[in-house]
Amino acid sequence: MSDERESRHDDGEDTGAVARPSGKRSARRSRSASQAETTGSVATIDRPSSKKESKADKGRGGTGNPFKRLVKFFKEVISELRKVIWPNRKQMVTYTSVVLVFVVVMVAFISGIDLAFIKGVNWLFG
Repeated sequence: MSDERESRHDDGEDTGAVARPSGKRSARRSRSASQAETTGSVATIDRPSSKKESKADKGRGGTGNPFKRLVKFFKEVISELRKVIWPNRKQMVTYTSVVLVFVVVMVAFISGIDLAFIKGVNWLFG
């Protein structure tokens, strides 16, 4: 709050304050909403199908040569793994330590609740 007050001049102009959202939708968003009402859903735009698929591939439903399908699967897996942003060593150590600390805390919490229930049942039914 003090930063906003300091950035105002004596005449009341706000020079350094961050622009606040007005709550109004942008023109682009309202246009796309109006188009969605008239044409259906924006996410379901009809696109031409690719001509690379043969009639045999379409009719079989994936019952072709199992070796070709396996090779295709592994090629797709490799292409997806190339898109992954792998963590560096520092990030991996941080993530691993966070997970281990969380697991230790949860084990201690559940063990404490279990011990409390055991004590309570022994006290109640003795």
